[in-house]
Amino acid sequence: MPKIVDPQARRRAVAEAVLRVVRREGVAGASLRNVAEEAGLAIGSVRHYFSDHDEVMIFAMQELGARIEYRVGGHAERLLDPGAAGERRTRAEELLAEFLPLDDERREEGMLWQAFTTAARTRPELRPHAVELEAGMRDLLMRMLRGGQEAGSLPEDLDLELETLRLSALLDGLTLQATLEPDRVTPDLLRSVLRRHLQTLRKEEGERGA
Repeated sequence: MPKIVDPQARRRAVAEAVLRVVRREGVAGASLRNVAEEAGLAIGSVRHYFSDHDEVMIFAMQELGARIEYRVGGHAERLLDPGAAGERRTRAEELLAEFLPLDDERREEGMLWQAFTTAARTRPELRPHAVELEAGMRDLLMRMLRGGQEAGSLPEDLDLELETLRLSALLDGLTLQATLEPDRVTPDLLRSVLRRHLQTLRKEEGERGA
C-alpha cells in the first residue's frame, strides 16, 4: 500500500528545513533547491505542498513565530492572572526574558528572527508577516504594562504607548548585541539590563510622589 503522508506534518518538516538553512546561510541561501535538499525531498515534492517559494518562506516565518508565541504564552497567562498580584514583578521578568537569547534555543530563534526581519525590508512578500508578528509582541508588552498600572505597581500617568516602544526596542537591541557578541553580552548581563529597565519604571513612581 502507498505510504500515507500527513500534509501538515510535511509542511512543518519543510519549514524546519528552511530554518536550518537560514541559520547556516541566511535567507538568501534558502532557495527552493537548497530547502528541498535539506528536507530530503525532491523539489517537485515541495511544490506539492506549497504553491511557490514565497509561500514556503512565509510559512517558515509563521512557524518560527508560533514557536515563540507558544513559549511566551504560558508566561503571559500566569502574569495576567488576577491572582498573580504578589508575584507580578517576577513573572514580568520571566515573560520578557523569553524574548532574549538566554540559552541556545532562544539564541537560535533570535538569529532567525533577525534574518527574516532584515530580509523583509527588501522582500515585500515577507514584510506584512514580519510587521504582524512584531505588532503581536508589542501588543503583549502593552497588556503587561497596562496590567502593572491596574495593579498599582506602575505609575497611573505612565505613557503606555511610549514605554511599549521603548521596551520592545530594548529587547530587540539586546538580542542583536547578544547574538553578535555572546561572550561580551552574557545571559547574566542581559537579565541585569532588563531588571534595571523595569526598576526605572517603578522608580519614576517614587520620584513623582517625592
